[in-house]
Amino acid sequence: MTTTGLVVCVAVLAVAGAFGVLRGRGDGRLKVRGNDGGKRLGAAELGAELGERATLVQFSSAFCQPCRATRRTLAEVAEMVDGVSHVELDAEERLELVRELGILRTPTVLVLDAGGRIVRRAAGRPRKVDVIAALGEAV
Repeated sequence: MTTTGLVVCVAVLAVAGAFGVLRGRGDGRLKVRGNDGGKRLGAAELGAELGERATLVQFSSAFCQPCRATRRTLAEVAEMVDGVSHVELDAEERLELVRELGILRTPTVLVLDAGGRIVRRAAGRPRKVDVIAALGEAV
């Protein structure tokens, strides 16, 4: 291998490593996105009734491994907190809604208040403690 090839290889590995670290830091973090403000979802869009106090909406896909763990986490939180429901949607079956909401990967979790307004969103698997904290803002 030439010196140039070795330098290119090391540079590519460094960039890939930095990308992985940065993506891992933001993965699953529940944040507010500027274009979500005021956006509301209801039973018609979700195919299920909203929770009395809040709703956890999960967009999943068939072969998504983190989606299974996210499903368990959100179901546990919904059972722990009165008036909170968990709705899971198949992203492939709801492409129009996925495009409208700008969902780029699965799992994506939306936290809705009682009126269906998007309060927080996470791309990736959120931690249970972060979901509970986000619910504090929704209820």
